[in-house]
Amino acid sequence: MYVAVDDTDSMRGNCTTFLATEIIRELSDLDLIGYPRLVRLNPATPWKTRGNGSLVMRFGRGAGGSIEVGEIGGRRIFCRTFQKGPEPDARELISRIAPLVEERREEDSDPGLVVSVRKPSQSLYWLGVRTILGRGTVERELESIGALRFELGCGRGIIGASCGMAWRPRDRTYELLAYRPEDRWGTLRVFDPESIREVDAKHHTTFNSWEERGRKVAMVPSTPCPVMYGLRGDDPQELAVAAREIRTEPLDRWMIFLTNQGTDDHIIRGFSEMVPNRSYYIEGVSLSRSRHIPGGHVLMDLATAHGGVTCAAYEPSKEFRMLFDRLIPGDRIGVMGELREEPRTLNVEKVRVISLAEDIRKVANPSCPVCGRRMDSIGSGKGYRCRPCRTRSDSPVTERFARWVAPGWYEPPTAARRHLSKPLKRMGLEQPLEFVNSRN
Repeated sequence: MYVAVDDTDSMRGNCTTFLATEIIRELSDLDLIGYPRLVRLNPATPWKTRGNGSLVMRFGRGAGGSIEVGEIGGRRIFCRTFQKGPEPDARELISRIAPLVEERREEDSDPGLVVSVRKPSQSLYWLGVRTILGRGTVERELESIGALRFELGCGRGIIGASCGMAWRPRDRTYELLAYRPEDRWGTLRVFDPESIREVDAKHHTTFNSWEERGRKVAMVPSTPCPVMYGLRGDDPQELAVAAREIRTEPLDRWMIFLTNQGTDDHIIRGFSEMVPNRSYYIEGVSLSRSRHIPGGHVLMDLATAHGGVTCAAYEPSKEFRMLFDRLIPGDRIGVMGELREEPRTLNVEKVRVISLAEDIRKVANPSCPVCGRRMDSIGSGKGYRCRPCRTRSDSPVTERFARWVAPGWYEPPTAARRHLSKPLKRMGLEQPLEFVNSRN
């Protein structure tokens, strides 16, 4: 029986992943079938929750091998490979889980809980991760598969829960989330940054845990939520080994989730038009040099097959903004990012420099071939003239300048990346050049 929840994040500290561990504890008389899933959805949705992620679990009577996936209150948690035998009663599951949802609910949140023997159509996931999905579409799908639901507020969480349940992984990653005792929520986290740096260097299937450029920890949140850290990687077994090497304050529990994080599933390619509140990959030619606006943001205009697009590298991306400063008109690039409605800009997540134009600049007016004096400009685009000799020239003295950028992929620092954005490490690539942040 599949169980999915969404929109239970709280400014007071709760997060949906912690609620998932509470559900697993409540249903300890049932087997957990497969890894619990953390499914991120469209990051451009205006009303998204903090990480716009839903949680999906499957419970029943398991068979096959057992895999350790976590620990809660000193009790080791295992999942089984597949379901065997009759499914649990859906109504009973709702009656046991709904009180947990209500207890952890933020007053202005809109939680949704979906319980179903069958998964929704896979198309629902792709709509949820790439578009803004209407409730009517979701309700019709839930009715067609006989799903039961429980909701509070306007019940918007039903949409995310259903889309998360519909996910069939193509690409996948894992995240080991470690949680603090409740009496420490909201207090300063105690951990050893050096141990995280060592884990990042030693365990090569992990990603987004340490930012070497700024020598900063990227896997420890600053919010008052229950999470101590989130260690991400491609190998769940290596995550469990690596987590034991991280030195922190005492933990209350931990759990490994199967996720779509770091997959670029939200990126739309091959489209006919660009619609705001969706994320795209688009190629084009730079129209102008970068321009800086208040707040430390940097803009650049791109000519594409779909018209002009203004691309934005925002202040939190730090040295990534310097890439825009090094691009010139004529450079061909590809950009990934969210198209915002107001102002209509593409919030850039990654850039691919495809080819570079020559940077040829005027350095002086031409010299007169008769007397050797510098000619005067006649006017913009009209050429040059030596007044005494009456000679003319159309071309100034130019110089070719070196380009301090190279073709390849570029990404912002770890802390500025979206949950869904695929890091270059997972693409088997390295950034051609590193930039030094001189602006903060």
